[in-house]
Amino acid sequence: MPVLPGAEPYRHEGGEVGVLLCHGFTGSPQSLRPWAQYLAEHGLTVSLPLLPGHGTRWEDMQVTGWPDWYAEVDRELRALRERCTRVFVAGLSMGGALALRLAARHGDAVEGVVVVNPANKVHGLAAHALPVVRHLVPATKGIASDIAKPDSTELGYDKVPLHAAHSLRNFFRLVDGELPQVTQPLLVLRSPQDHVVPPADSARILSRVSSTDVTEILLEQSYHVATLDHDADRIFAESLAFIGRLAPSFGKEGTAAGG
Repeated sequence: MPVLPGAEPYRHEGGEVGVLLCHGFTGSPQSLRPWAQYLAEHGLTVSLPLLPGHGTRWEDMQVTGWPDWYAEVDRELRALRERCTRVFVAGLSMGGALALRLAARHGDAVEGVVVVNPANKVHGLAAHALPVVRHLVPATKGIASDIAKPDSTELGYDKVPLHAAHSLRNFFRLVDGELPQVTQPLLVLRSPQDHVVPPADSARILSRVSSTDVTEILLEQSYHVATLDHDADRIFAESLAFIGRLAPSFGKEGTAAGG
């Protein structure tokens, strides 16, 4: 299937500091592209891959699962490590969980982690029925475009494929068990008004990681897809400041390095 216009992966060759951005479940790189471009404009090397099964049609997700999604970001991280001296990982929603697992598994190869409304659990009574229901019903209504800004839209599926949702539930359990292995500096940006991921997910993550350098910022004007919402500029600036504090050399390379 051809990739939907706007859902294409994004890559930019910049300086010696790299950032891997991970998009969310049923979403696409479109939700993080402005963030990726902002970081690229400031001289960073940026990778924003399209996760398998995403960016085409929801039926394509039915034959994918968390091992496919994680393998994609793991490959991208390894490629960035060959190109850059320092690498940061970041993500939105499920992408936050992917970023946290990369940090847990790769240790010192990851300098720091930035997560926006990170997901930690599949919520609701239906979550417990997923092992059975997924064999009876192919999909349920979508979760895309939870955005307060009236003229902003997320390019995501209008349905959630239940086989993939079941895999996601298993992935969240796996990541939750690995959170104590996350020791890197952590920046959490979350929206108090989020209709997809409740505040309990961020609280759970913050309570389980072993990071000692932790910053939490509230995005009061945004919903779940905050990277396309009223607080987008703040996310971009705060993440750049976070990276600059931990890898101050990147600013000295000049934005010219990023084109």
